[in-house]
Amino acid sequence: MDEIVKRAMQKWPNVPNVFGWLRLDRRGNWLVKSRAAREGQPVFERITNAAVIEFIGRNYQPDERGRWFFQNGPQRVFVTLDHTPLVYRLSTSGAGIETHTGARPRALRSAWLDDAGHFLIESELGPGVMLDRDLPSIEERLIDRNGIPLDESALEGLLAGALGDEPAYLNLTGMDLDGTRIAVARIASAALPARFGFDPAPRPAPGEPDC
Repeated sequence: MDEIVKRAMQKWPNVPNVFGWLRLDRRGNWLVKSRAAREGQPVFERITNAAVIEFIGRNYQPDERGRWFFQNGPQRVFVTLDHTPLVYRLSTSGAGIETHTGARPRALRSAWLDDAGHFLIESELGPGVMLDRDLPSIEERLIDRNGIPLDESALEGLLAGALGDEPAYLNLTGMDLDGTRIAVARIASAALPARFGFDPAPRPAPGEPDC
């Protein structure tokens, strides 16, 4: 968290929280609610200013209820999640993984495929979906128990939810992560918030001030 943010929190400790104004989409883009509206529904616009994006990313974290927020000075701006709190992507070199905020995990705790075909991982930074453009590279790293890359038939079966008796693994060899491989499990997309303990649509708790 930025020092200027910490100082603002100390100076103004009781600023009401903000809900429903900031979103994180499936590809790791920040969207802010526009004052314009279409058919009575809020309209969100993508934030494109690099300095603003980096500032949000440096001050993005969860609270004790699993609600992720951006600490904007003394004020918490809670984030509505289109999918997961983090979006992971391969680093430019392809040898590492980073979040949409640019943070680099040290180790992966679990890997999953959901019923919509999304690949998800959990690290010490939190749970997140893999950026779709990197899925072909991830698929090339899927192996069987003997370390053999999955053939086309096995890969299609895995993506279709047919793990059967042959577990699949994500090969981490050559990547900037601890360990050599991690098992891939199946999960329903609707079960993600409960499994990983995050709130995709934060709302004020009883008695919690908001604006």
